[in-house]
Amino acid sequence: MPDPVPGRVRTAAGWAAAGCVLAGTVAVTVAVAAGPGLSSGYVSEAGVTGSAFASTYRMGVFVLAAALLSLAAALPAALRIAAGLLVAGAAGAVLSGAVTCSAGCPLPPFEAATPADLVHAGASIAAAGATVLAMLVVGFLRPATAALRRVARGASVVALPVAVLVALGLLTVGRGALVGGLERLLLAVCLGWGLVTALLLTRPRPDVPAALRPGADRPDACAADLPGACAALRTGASAAVLPGADGDQESAERDERVAGSRTPV
Repeated sequence: MPDPVPGRVRTAAGWAAAGCVLAGTVAVTVAVAAGPGLSSGYVSEAGVTGSAFASTYRMGVFVLAAALLSLAAALPAALRIAAGLLVAGAAGAVLSGAVTCSAGCPLPPFEAATPADLVHAGASIAAAGATVLAMLVVGFLRPATAALRRVARGASVVALPVAVLVALGLLTVGRGALVGGLERLLLAVCLGWGLVTALLLTRPRPDVPAALRPGADRPDACAADLPGACAALRTGASAAVLPGADGDQESAERDERVAGSRTPV
């Protein structure tokens, strides 16, 4: 099935995804450094009402959502399942940025949480989970280029166990340096995968000419797509149809020369 989206559109989407990943990462990092810090607490605490860089954090989250959408658009048509997961992740990121948590971002079972806290946490978990699943799809379950598979497999080998540890930590330990550190590691892996994948998708993908497609009529397809090679293909086809034509002509000329040499003087 041919790809309905032109290659140049997917390339532009790849560049957009890479730029959004970088811009969103910078904005979120600045907000987290000024808020809960780079090594403690939840990342989402940087966006609570009253935080000095709350608007910067939310803007960074929205830009990262745009990065996921752009990455989904940049993926080839064969990876539509991964693209769908990235779109779901983008929706979760938008909801996470729109609904902020209260101070400390409390979560059960160790703290009493408000409905907004639960919505924010659920959206954040869904966004991260969908991104990790997209990694797995690209790396293991659907066709992709060798480079895309290698990057996705390397990222998922780290992201999947870290995501499991974060979930277990939320249920057994709660808010603290351990869960906060694991959360940051998971986000870093997801962002790194998104950036490298986006850059890989900006590389040119040459179109396959009709003359090389299965079932194509080589001479006619060549005339449409490869005019420089059309004559060569047709010559080869003629030679294949009449394999002995040149040899028969040479034999006739040789017989004439022999007959002439035997003519009496």
